[in-house]
Amino acid sequence: MKYELVCQKCGAKISSFKEWFDHDQVCPKCGSNYVEVHYNANYHQLSELFKGHPASFWHYFDFLPLEDKANIITCNEGAIPIEEWDFLERFAQEKYGINCKVMVYRNDLNGGTNTFKDVAAAMGAAIMKENGIKEYCIASTGNTATAFSKYLSLAGVRLNVFVPNCVCHDTVEEIRSYGQNLVISEGDYGAAKKEAADYKKAHGLLISGGNIDPIRVEAKKTMVFEFLRQMGKMPDVYVQAVSGGTGPIAVDKGVREIKDAFPETQLPRMILVQQDTCDPMVQGWENAEKAGFPEGYEKNFPSIANPQTKVSILSTGTPGMFPIVAPIVRKSGGGFVRVKEAELVDYAKIAKRERNVMLGPAAAVCFAGFYQALAEGKIKDGETVLINTGEGAARAKDFAAAVEKA
Repeated sequence: MKYELVCQKCGAKISSFKEWFDHDQVCPKCGSNYVEVHYNANYHQLSELFKGHPASFWHYFDFLPLEDKANIITCNEGAIPIEEWDFLERFAQEKYGINCKVMVYRNDLNGGTNTFKDVAAAMGAAIMKENGIKEYCIASTGNTATAFSKYLSLAGVRLNVFVPNCVCHDTVEEIRSYGQNLVISEGDYGAAKKEAADYKKAHGLLISGGNIDPIRVEAKKTMVFEFLRQMGKMPDVYVQAVSGGTGPIAVDKGVREIKDAFPETQLPRMILVQQDTCDPMVQGWENAEKAGFPEGYEKNFPSIANPQTKVSILSTGTPGMFPIVAPIVRKSGGGFVRVKEAELVDYAKIAKRERNVMLGPAAAVCFAGFYQALAEGKIKDGETVLINTGEGAARAKDFAAAVEKA
């Protein structure tokens, strides 16, 4: 086998995804659901792959947990452009005297559903195809649900999708267009997760492991490979809107994975962004910072019941991943910032005017976070900043119409 899964609680080794699925996605020794994929691979070979011009993240097949290329499912996702947005550089210089380079990772250009979730869905579809999985469950605030609905339909896998009551109409319509089983909860994301778990148990199905799901982490870690391929180095600062936190978990995994072969590769300083209408991670971080990060700080975070936010895909009111994400952010020397939801359309208009790019609402949160990070002195002179545009506005028609409005 080219890989194995290693339990992060007890160190037990699971030989394959087949064994992982056979044990209901928990460690057979300790019952933990937190595993990492480790490879029998020569990471120096990445240097040759960095010279290529890939069509998708499957360019890195030797470093992904799939055995047979015949099982690949792809819509040309993951190998997306990293662009320099010089108008942001000019703003930083003129407003704050900061000379920085600003790069943008264009997840809105992914070939599947134009979101940050497409790589994870492509990976999930391929692994399920390879292992004969015919039905699956997932709870999602929107983008993951949409991406998995499309890709699993391509793999012939029936998906049971549970979404919160705040999910936008455009997302509902797209999920239904793929012929999957959609359940809209009467409650928030927490309620949708419980309903998904109950359905999984009642029907004996597999369910997404959430933000630490090795399928999702392994797909998204290829961001690190793409940063090195396109930029020749890691950014100094990585900015991302966050709801659950697979992105920062995956970046950390990718950096650790290649560290021996590329010792100069460092974890970028992470700046994670939430809107003020659903900001439990920001609140948890601020409380920990004020207290001097006491032991166990990562276990203390607020829970926002049924968040009243129009950014439905960033509506995780109970941030169960904070205990994992916060230590990664602290290790990176980064932090969390809060932006105003009421100002997102104005920020999206800037991107539309300057680059003719129509950001989705979550991407606008991240974009606004760059401005907020500058205002809070979190970006330093001479640094390279990378902004992750999580999604386009194709499934946020009301938001797009507001941006287009003069």
